[in-house]
Amino acid sequence: MSNSHLFLKPAFITTPGQNGVGRYVCQLQRVVLKFCKNNGSSRGMREFIETKLMDFVKESPEVAVYVKPRRHRTPIIKAEYLNGDTQWVNARNFTEDEILKWLKLLKSQSSDRTGIRLRKLIHTDFPSVQGPWTPYTFRDPQLNKVEFPCPELTGPFINETSATEELLELYKRQKLGNVEESRAE
Repeated sequence: MSNSHLFLKPAFITTPGQNGVGRYVCQLQRVVLKFCKNNGSSRGMREFIETKLMDFVKESPEVAVYVKPRRHRTPIIKAEYLNGDTQWVNARNFTEDEILKWLKLLKSQSSDRTGIRLRKLIHTDFPSVQGPWTPYTFRDPQLNKVEFPCPELTGPFINETSATEELLELYKRQKLGNVEESRAE
């Protein structure tokens, strides 16, 4: 195990603003497509803008898309998120399909978290491969087939009558008590 994680900024795993709990809010706010009109490395970006950009905009109206031509520069996709983070993708010699895949990826993620060491709220020195312990971890598997109430599992503390039967009995006693009170009057 390397010690490179010691120099990263720690952060807990959270969903931004509890995204997805009530409704989903796309975290991608703005995309800027920067390209050169003449450079050969921008050919895929130019083809994407001519053919597939309008389809992407119709698909995702919540994302603002800006097109910015620049002279003698490599094509770049700049993504800006709601939390203020920005992410840059160098799109040199990309095809139009690769640019569309990158845009869909940028749209589906919350922000760039490569510089953050993710931590969980629970820590153990001996992590389990099988998952956390539950009260059912070491329970006898034969209990999966048992139909309840089971006479073998009934102890002295378990009542023979069900809760429904007890409620019906209580109701009958109350009804009889009310009838007797009305007769006494």
